[in-house]
Formats: sequence, structure tokens, C-alpha cells
Amino acid sequence: MKFNQQNNNFETLQNLEWIETNGIGGYASGTVSGAHSRRYHGLLVAAIHPPVDRMVVVSKLEETIVLGGERFELSANQYSGAIHPTGFQFLSEFNRELFPEFIFKFNDIELKKTIACIDGENTAVVTYEVINVGKKCIMELLPLYACRGFHNTSHASDYIASPYLFQDGLLRSVNYQGCPEFFISVPNSKFEERKDWYHHFEFEVERSRGLDFQEDLYTHGKFLVELQKGSKLGIIISTNDPTGRDPYRLVTTEKNRRNLLVKNVKGDALKKLTLAADQFIVSRGNLKTIIAGYHWFSDWGRDTMIALPGLCLTTSRFEDAKNILLAFSNSVSEGMLPNRFPDNGEEPEYNTIDATLWFFHAIYKYYQYTTDKIFIQSILPCLKEIIEWHYKGTRYNIHVDTDGLLTGGQERVQLTWMDAKVGDWVVTPRRGKPVEINALWYNALCIMDFLYRELEKPAEAQEYKMKARIVSYSFNEKFWNESGGYLFDVIDREFRDDSIRPNQLYAVALPFQLLSDERRKKIFEVVKQYLFTPRGLRSLSYNHADYKPFYGGNPGQRDGAYHQGTVWSFLIGVYIDSLIKVNGAAGKSEATTILNNFISHLDEAGIGTVSEIFDAELPHTPRGCIAQAWGVAELLRVIAEHKITI
Repeated sequence: MKFNQQNNNFETLQNLEWIETNGIGGYASGTVSGAHSRRYHGLLVAAIHPPVDRMVVVSKLEETIVLGGERFELSANQYSGAIHPTGFQFLSEFNRELFPEFIFKFNDIELKKTIACIDGENTAVVTYEVINVGKKCIMELLPLYACRGFHNTSHASDYIASPYLFQDGLLRSVNYQGCPEFFISVPNSKFEERKDWYHHFEFEVERSRGLDFQEDLYTHGKFLVELQKGSKLGIIISTNDPTGRDPYRLVTTEKNRRNLLVKNVKGDALKKLTLAADQFIVSRGNLKTIIAGYHWFSDWGRDTMIALPGLCLTTSRFEDAKNILLAFSNSVSEGMLPNRFPDNGEEPEYNTIDATLWFFHAIYKYYQYTTDKIFIQSILPCLKEIIEWHYKGTRYNIHVDTDGLLTGGQERVQLTWMDAKVGDWVVTPRRGKPVEINALWYNALCIMDFLYRELEKPAEAQEYKMKARIVSYSFNEKFWNESGGYLFDVIDREFRDDSIRPNQLYAVALPFQLLSDERRKKIFEVVKQYLFTPRGLRSLSYNHADYKPFYGGNPGQRDGAYHQGTVWSFLIGVYIDSLIKVNGAAGKSEATTILNNFISHLDEAGIGTVSEIFDAELPHTPRGCIAQAWGVAELLRVIAEHKITI
């Protein structure tokens, strides 16, 4: 991205965000403007108990070039009624290929800055290359610390521990009890002490979200380094002692790792998506898991199982896929997969009806890609036990009803992906028999039939085949809305929810056919008419009384709109699957156009990745997380599985 330095617009650059991740849940992130707009932004956001318990340790590194008697401040910050400094006016170019790169030009100086997070550790490396300068200059680097949980903000306090050590270009400190020790290595630097608080930084996105949006940051002082044309400066910021480590060697190793990921990938868009996919796959102990979204999500069972095929299988990361499946199988309890692993290491939460069913789908996909019968044989007892628990009943009144359909739910608990809750108000309760849950349930039974047949166990397979037939009959009899030509969203005894929602599309798109061709076509046309947008599917039809065209406001307002019209990027996957299933070659041609139009989004919010949600109406402004695992995953999956050219 090249910028006109005469007209660099702060608001535009502030809305462009970047993120670098480290494979254990930590990251570095900010805006192209240089000013943080979220409490989640920071230069070293460390995962204290990987991949969770994340803390903003070092918030920023403010850069100033001193040349002769002039000072050129390259950073930016937002305060009440003011932006200071305005270093973005010197920004001529921003690139996001392997790493975020900033090129600054002013007077006769040209400076390139690169930020890289190192895989497997809480370490960020910042490098500077002086491409051009007329004479020697001094770079001042002012580190600003937050040292707080990433959901919070820091404020000036006498409790901060101000002692530090500086020797041979290395500063080390611990600011608060319970915070990690951190290190900043600036080779060949001097350090000028000035312990102080900097007050009232403002985060505009947090203000708009109705949350605490002001912060104070602490520093011990600033580093000073002499530079000239051709100078290269590599800085290591880490929770590990970097003594003896070469910052450029660290970056080269990380560069080689990422290049290997895209070695056989053709096309810039697919390379971006493949690198974006890598950011979500992280370690959990000796196994792997998937971060649902950045900045604030941890690893969620539902998101992980939906995202796994796109993130791991289409990118040939089969060992990672297996380790993720194993990690979650180890946490199965009473026939249920965890909904999420909390951010501070508490026991997993099991308030989900669909994560467990998506587990079957992910295993089926894994077998399709790998034909790994040894793994299937080892995991089948777990799957069998899950099915048995659903027949006898498990948490939250989840059980198989007499008609063979899966039902569940209780007061003030949300169990499906439409899980927004405001206090005791469950916005979309969906108690009873949700449509996608029963499409998934049917597919889970069919998958058991399929896997047992693959292992040449026909008697066991037949048992599940008969169960699936019962589900198929009841599903078609009870979910079909004859007058509307689509499926009810939820049924519960005599109640029939005729809201037009995207959930019904899973009955069209999932691998094992549940509906007649005629019904599938009718359903698809209704979804296309009322829910389709260029950025995904609306969560509720635009003609419904509860429809919310825009997502914003305080937490209650946002949660109230989350599944009431807001567009979800990951739903582009089920839409493309259905489009091609229903319309064949013509559908594939239309899908190619849709996906190529979607790709422009990779440059409009979180650079190089896919946003969680969008406003339901034009211009479909990106909202929510700037990087969502299943949004990236579903793009990769449908492009690969349908052989779409982008």
C-alpha cells in the first residue's frame, strides 16, 4: 500500500490494522497510523499460560529521529481532542507480506521498519534499516509499558516497581507482581533514564464499544542509537533473556518458516490466506489448538472444528489437524466437547450443543484428506461414547427425542453458535430442536456408518444407518415450512420458528444428503434473496421485525445485534457449498465471482486476514474481531475443495 504523504488521513490509517502472532497465543498488533485504537493493541502481548492468560507487557516503542537541530517523531497517539505526534504524515508505504513493513520518508531520510513475532515464544523483533540519510543521525526509542491483562487498561499507580537493570544495550524489568519479567535489547545503545507516566492515551474503538478507553503508560527512559546510511538496527523485546541472540537470525528463521508454508501456493490471495491461517494454529501443551479470533478469543470447540478443515487440511498440515482433534478428544466429558477453554486457565466450559457434532464432521474431513485408518480406529470409541451419551441424555437437557431428533436447552443458557447473551437475556435462545443441530446430528450418524464400513465392520455400521434414517424422516416431516418453501429455524413441541436464518443452509450443504433436490433448491433461493451479501450471510432476514441493520454501540446493543442481521464472514463457506450443489457448473462460475470480490476485504480492515462480522447493510463495514479463524478457514476450504481460481 502506497500513501500520499501530503494527504495521509489519520482516520483511514487508523482503520487499517495489522497483527503478528507467535504460535502460542501471543502477538503484536497495532494500526497503520501508529496510534493504538484498542486496548488489545501492543508490541509485546505475551501468553503467560499458552495459549491463554494474555498480557500487554510492552505497549509501544516511540521512535524519534534527531538530525541536526530537528526532531522527526514517527509515532502517533490519540488524546482527548488531539493526535500527537503525527508520524503517519511521513509514512509513504505499508506492506504486509511475510511481516508488517513501514517505510517512512522525510527530508532526505528513508527508513524501513519491520515487525516480526517469533514462533513458539513471547518475543517480538523490530528491525530498522536506514535506506537513505544525508549524514549521521540519532534514533531515540521510548518504550512504554502497560503490564496488564489484555482485557483491561492500565492507570498511573504508585504500586509499579520502577527498578530496572541496563547493561550492554539490554534493559530488564518487572513492573508489577504477577507480571512477567521482560527484556528489551537495543544493540550499541545508550540509555537515558527518565522514569515517568504518560497519561490519557485514548482508544477510539473501545470508546465506540462503550468500554474503558483511556490508559496511562509507564517508562524508565529512552534508548539512543547513532545511525547512518546503510545502518541496520535489530531490537528484541521478549519475556526471555535475549542475551547472545541475533535479532536478524531470529527473523530469518521465522521468514524461512513462513516461506515454507507458502512454497507451493500459487497466487497472492491464497498466499495471504495461507499465512493468515497459520496465525490461528497454536500450541496447547504438547498438542495443538485453534485460536478462534484475534484479538480477544481463546480456543473454542465449535470454532475449532468448523475451522480445522480450511486451516489445516487444505494447507496439508495433517499432523496439526490430528493433534488438534486429540487435544479436544482428551477433554470430552459426558459426551460433550468443550465450548471454550477460558482465558485464565479455569476448567473448560461445556455449554454447547454443536461443537461436539462439528467434531464428527472434522474427523470425517480429516479421513477424506488422509485415509488415516489407524487414527480413525483409535478415535471411534470416543465417538461411539458421544453418541451413547446423546441418546441417554447429557448436560443442559441435551438428548435424543422419541422422533430421533436432537433437542436441548434450558433457561438462560445459549447452546448454539447464535449464543449472544445480555445479563439474563438470551437474545436468540433457540431451545428445542434447532435446524442446523439436527442436520449435523444426521450427518454424525451417517459418518459413524461410513467410518465403520471403512473399517469393514458392517454390523456396527448398519446400526447407525438405521438411526440416521429415523432422523431423516422426522427432519423432513417436521422442519419443512411448506408455505414458505424453506426450513423452520427451531421447532419445540408445537412451536415453529419461521425466521429466515442461515442455519437451514447446513441441511443443504453438509456431506450426507438429507433433503430432496427440489427442497434444497427452494431453500437456497430463499437464503439468496434474504440473507446473501458480498461479505457473507446475514444472520436474520432483512424483513424480520427484530432485524438490526448495523452492529455497534455499547455491549448490550452490540450483543442485541450480533445474530439479528449482522453478517458473518464464515457463512460464505456454506453458501458457496450450497450454490454449487444446487446449480452445478453455473453455480461454480457464480461462486468464482463472489470469492474474487470477497478477496478485496483482505486489504480493508485487518490487513491480510478476514474480519469476524460486518454490518448487514451497505457499505458492510467490518466489525468485531479483525482476524477470525473460521472466516479465513472457510474461504480456504471452498476455494480448494471446489477448485476455484482466485
